[in-house]
Amino acid sequence: MSHAITHYDFADKPRAYRELARDLAALLAGERDWIANAANAAALIFSALPDLNWAGFYVPARTAGGARELIVGPFQGRPACVRIPIGDGVCGTAAVRRETIVVPDVNAFDGHIACDSASRSEIVVPLLRTGVSGAAAFVGVLDVDSPRLARFDDADRAGLEALAAIITAASDWPAP
Repeated sequence: MSHAITHYDFADKPRAYRELARDLAALLAGERDWIANAANAAALIFSALPDLNWAGFYVPARTAGGARELIVGPFQGRPACVRIPIGDGVCGTAAVRRETIVVPDVNAFDGHIACDSASRSEIVVPLLRTGVSGAAAFVGVLDVDSPRLARFDDADRAGLEALAAIITAASDWPAP
């Protein structure tokens, strides 16, 4: 399936995110592979949102010693940190809290991990998949960085949470 290049007008963020959500759902329709879907989602988000320098996913893994960590998944942008301990940095903190974290200035976030020194602000959305029992299983995070201070606001939070829900539901994620 090909995807038409679309310009999203983020002067009206809620509308732009609705259009982006529609296009993401169409892009992922019929594909269940989490790697393929995360790769296409990262590419779409990176190309659609203004003022980004990184957009991608981290998924849970275990070290050889059995410790829990996040490992980089599909992304767009400069090379990234490969492994992040659960609980460390913005991604690891969002994984523990199971809530979206918006960081207007990464230098003011205690424990921030600087994978790209150009990043000035960040938003991390946990990926939670509701199982048969109704419990939400953590399957990863969507991480989006910007070289601009205070790039992300509540409209970005709501829009990226909607996109995260689409990618999470559309994909068969590995067991955490």
